[in-house]
Amino acid sequence: MGCPIVSRGDVVSLGTTSDGIEVFMDASAFAADAVMIVSRVKWHTTFDGAIESGLMKMLSIGFGKFAGAQKYHSHAQRLGLEHVIRTAGRRVLASAKVIGGLAIVEDAHHQTARLEAVPAEGLEQREEAILALAKSWMPTLPCDIDVLIVDEMGKNISGTGMDAKVVNRGPASEYNPWPSLPSIRRIFVRDLHPDTHGNALGIGIADVTTERLVRGIDWKSTRVNASSSGLPSRIRVPAHFPSDRECLAWVAGTVGRIDVEEIRYGWIANTLELDRLAVSRNLRSAIADRPHVHVAEEIDVTWDASGDLVSPFQMAARK
Repeated sequence: MGCPIVSRGDVVSLGTTSDGIEVFMDASAFAADAVMIVSRVKWHTTFDGAIESGLMKMLSIGFGKFAGAQKYHSHAQRLGLEHVIRTAGRRVLASAKVIGGLAIVEDAHHQTARLEAVPAEGLEQREEAILALAKSWMPTLPCDIDVLIVDEMGKNISGTGMDAKVVNRGPASEYNPWPSLPSIRRIFVRDLHPDTHGNALGIGIADVTTERLVRGIDWKSTRVNASSSGLPSRIRVPAHFPSDRECLAWVAGTVGRIDVEEIRYGWIANTLELDRLAVSRNLRSAIADRPHVHVAEEIDVTWDASGDLVSPFQMAARK
């Protein structure tokens, strides 16, 4: 569109809310004649609310840059993140700099399904309705899984590397806090996506990983992200081994199954692409009759010379 990209860390203070939260706004945006927010509206990975990730969150945490994000997440431990997003976002709207926002809603395949221009007046209330629609379209895994294999994680996939509500993990990486979602007992993540540039926020969600993933972590960006989000548990490095085979052998012994043949495996490319799921044979009957589930083919689990899995999703992409 020929627009310049201006990315700076400078902020302007807009004063404090009635709760004592100092609100910040990006200095370049504050200097502009008018501001239009563009943001996806979707569920947040750490809490449930009528407002989660979207226009109000970008008005508050997005415009606040690092200084604001760090303070907002600290206040959220006392007040709740939804409350902080709403009150800080209202203060930014009161600056009269924002004329509105463009809400982007994605379907279950993460394709843009709806665009809605929302004026500043009534933006908060309209976003509640848009989020309800977005939640109704979000995909989930179809069944409980003992060991979920995830090929890749990264910031380009989810703010927490893996969507915590897909893999059912809480803010402190606690197991299965969302009762309406399938139970995932253990998670094995194989590698970082190249586009995350080493940011491994969310690795603490996993139970086991590979040494190659650990070697690829950029600790500077990962630590900064953990600090701004206020979630240090999400960068704890889990048990890690040289090969996929060793990772799976170790984690299989932790799921509580006496007979290893009873372990129920699921395998996905990442938490953004859930249109294809590989499952072990003992899960096939549990999902085959479900609406919108189609059993495409049977595959053999194959290994390379290093003891690493050959991903069926990479094979499918090559086809």
